[in-house]
Amino acid sequence: MNIRKVVILLAVVLFVVAFVREGAVNPFGKKEEEYTPDVRTVTITAVGDCTFATDINAPSDGSFVSYVEANNNDYSYFFKNVAPIFAEDDLTIVNFEGTLSNQGQRADKQFAFRGKPEYVNILTSSSVEAANLANNHSADYGDVSLTDTMKYLNDAGISNFIGTNTAIKEINGINVGMVGINALNEAEAEKLEKVIGSVKSLGAQLVIVSIHWGEEKSNTPNEQQKELAHKAIDLGADLVIGTHPHVLQGIEKYNGKYIAYSLGNFCFGGNNNPADKDTVIYRQVFTFVDGVMQEDNNMVLIPATISGHDEYNDYQPQIAEGDRKTLIQNRLLEYSSPLGMMQLNFR
Repeated sequence: MNIRKVVILLAVVLFVVAFVREGAVNPFGKKEEEYTPDVRTVTITAVGDCTFATDINAPSDGSFVSYVEANNNDYSYFFKNVAPIFAEDDLTIVNFEGTLSNQGQRADKQFAFRGKPEYVNILTSSSVEAANLANNHSADYGDVSLTDTMKYLNDAGISNFIGTNTAIKEINGINVGMVGINALNEAEAEKLEKVIGSVKSLGAQLVIVSIHWGEEKSNTPNEQQKELAHKAIDLGADLVIGTHPHVLQGIEKYNGKYIAYSLGNFCFGGNNNPADKDTVIYRQVFTFVDGVMQEDNNMVLIPATISGHDEYNDYQPQIAEGDRKTLIQNRLLEYSSPLGMMQLNFR
């Protein structure tokens, strides 16, 4: 081979190598493509106890029902101040403590709650997409009141879950599984492994567990709460949300997953003047790369109050500002530090 042919061959080789490196054309005529990962996010918001009813034995003056009537059935009134926050996310979850029904007999208990079916519009008018029904007021007017509540929520397009009735919702291409457990009932608490396994078997990539537990008015989670929360995460939960105490409890991070032991009350029609009106809105963004959940720290807490007035309950939660915001932040830090959380992210 003469020198001229060698030079030509070398030039051709260099030309091909240069094109391949530039991502143009390889020797087989196929275009080289750079790998682009599939990144998806799911933003979750959760709030505490929502009761859209007044006990029939309670005074009507200043009651939840009286506010419905005073606002001419404008159901957007109740979440007016927080609806923009709910609209920012992909999924807002409330703890729905009570029933929506025109049927049933009042249970023999101190407080029982039955709201009108049309009160479901409080949720639909405010970007709420899901409701946990696993609590001690889910059948206050018998089994028929629970069945009715589920029907009205389903008809309104609101995912709901209680015990073995779990929920799966596809959000941004990610299957989100929702589980609700009323741990005040020992038999229900024992279903935890079964129901988490159920949603995972149905393809849930993100598992959210709502648990009704603990002692009313206590700002400290008891040993049963901590044991059950850790068990839920060990079984595959990615977030544990607690309700029932009607007051705030701390936040814990266990094996990389968050536990909010109690979010307190939120839009709580069960009491026209609760002594503790502090609450918090829990927000977390979950990121998935090629279907795999990432280990990140995108959790934020938004201090709020259940009423715009300290002297009474107007059933209209609002975002806390100024000194009140600082007070709630300090309370949550105080309650969370014994759980190993020395700092929290606030908005």
